[in-house]
Amino acid sequence: MATVVRMPSVLAGATEAAIANWLVAPGDTVSAGTPIAEIETEKALVEYAAEEAGVVGRLVLRAGDSGEIGDPIAVLVAAGETESDIDAALGATAAPAPPPAPTHVRAPNDTVSARGEVSVSAPQTAPAAHAAGSNGHHGAAQRGRIFASPLVRKLAGERGIDLAELAGTGPNGRIVRRDLERYLAAGSVGPAQVQPDAVSSPLAADEVATEAGALATDGATVVPHTPMRRAIARRLSQSKTTVPHFYLTTECVVDGMLALRARVNETSPVKVSVNDFVIAAVAAAFGDVPDANVTWTDEGLLTYRSVDISIAVATDGGLVTPVLRGVEAKRLSAIARESAALAERARDRRLRQHELEGGTLTVSNLGMYGTAEFSAIINPPQSGVLAVGAARPQPVVVDGAVVPATVIRCTLSVDHRAIDGALAARWLAAFTVHLENPLGALI
Repeated sequence: MATVVRMPSVLAGATEAAIANWLVAPGDTVSAGTPIAEIETEKALVEYAAEEAGVVGRLVLRAGDSGEIGDPIAVLVAAGETESDIDAALGATAAPAPPPAPTHVRAPNDTVSARGEVSVSAPQTAPAAHAAGSNGHHGAAQRGRIFASPLVRKLAGERGIDLAELAGTGPNGRIVRRDLERYLAAGSVGPAQVQPDAVSSPLAADEVATEAGALATDGATVVPHTPMRRAIARRLSQSKTTVPHFYLTTECVVDGMLALRARVNETSPVKVSVNDFVIAAVAAAFGDVPDANVTWTDEGLLTYRSVDISIAVATDGGLVTPVLRGVEAKRLSAIARESAALAERARDRRLRQHELEGGTLTVSNLGMYGTAEFSAIINPPQSGVLAVGAARPQPVVVDGAVVPATVIRCTLSVDHRAIDGALAARWLAAFTVHLENPLGALI
C-alpha cells in the first residue's frame, strides 16, 4: 500500500517548515533511514530520513515550497502500485502526527477530530451560502463539515474570515495555510474584516505593512518579520512570562586568563578566544556543582551527567543557539574548533536539528562589542543563561591595596523553579574561580 510521507515536526514549537532540497527523485528506491529531503525551519536546515522502505512515487511539494506540520510531502509506493494508488493514499484519512492544540473556542455544534482539527458546522444562512457562491468557492460551502488546521482556524479568526468561503486543497479537502494565503492574495477580505491584532500574524506581509504604515512617519519603512524573528519573539515572550528569572552578577579578574590565552595562541594551530575559556570554566563549574546541571519539567527535575552548553551566535536573521555537547571531556582546542564550526554553520543556516536541541545553559557574550554588563533571557527549557561583558581595566583591592586589573562582569539568569539562590551562587562562585584560574580547568 502507498505510504504518505508527511512534513515532520523537526523543531519544537514549529507549525510549518519548507522543503529546502529533495535528496531523492521519483523512481528512486529508499530504505528506512535513507535521507530523502532537507527541511528548512525557522532556524535550521534539517536532514530528514525515510521511516519506511519503498520507491518514491510522487513528490507532493517542490523544493522551496512550505507546508504545515503533518501535510503530505511525498508518497512511497510498493512494486506494482500506480498513480491511482498514490491518489487514493493522498485522499485517505490516515492521521498525521497531532498538530498543536487548537486555539478555537468550541461552539456547542463544533467537534474535534482525532487529529486535533476543529470541525465547524458550516453556516446555513442564505447570506453565507450566497457569499460562498459569489466567490466561486463551492467545495467548502457544500460540505456539511469544514476541516481546517488549527493554525488556519486561528488566523482566519483573527481576520474574521468565514472558512466556508475557502476551498481546501489539503488531504481530504482540509483547508491549509496556502489556501488562506491564496484567498487573502485574491483580495477577498475587505478592510473592515481585518482585525486590529492581525499585524501579529505571519501571513500577508502587505497587510502588515498597511497596518504598520499608519505608525510610520517621515520616511520610515516597515520591514516584515522573518520566520526567525517571529520564532525569537515567541520563545522569549514565553520565557519572560512563564519562567521566574532571578539574576546574580560576578566580577572576574582575568589578567591570568588573558596572559594564558596569549601564550596558547602563540603555538596552537587553533586560535582560542575568551569565549572558549568562558565555556571551559562553565563546564568546570558544573563539575564542581553538579546539582545545578538540571532543567525543569512538570513531572520533575531532569538531571544530566554530561555538560551540554548552548552558544549564542548572532546571524543576519537573528540569534541562534547551537549546542556544544560533552564539554566536560573536551580540551580547550576542541572547544575552540567546535565552537567556531557551529558558529559558521549557524551563520550559513546549515545547522542540523540535533545541534539546536538540549543544553542546560547558554553562554551569551557581548564583550566584543564593548558592552560592560547585561542580563539575558533564558532559552526554555534550559535553566540559565550566562551574560558575559567586556574585559575592562579597573581598580581592585588585593591584600588591602588598590591595584589595576582587568575585570569581566558576568550575569547569570536563573530559572528559580529548578535552581534556588544558594545553589546558583555556589555555581557562580565556582565559575569565577575557574575563569580566574583557568589552568585548573584545563589540567
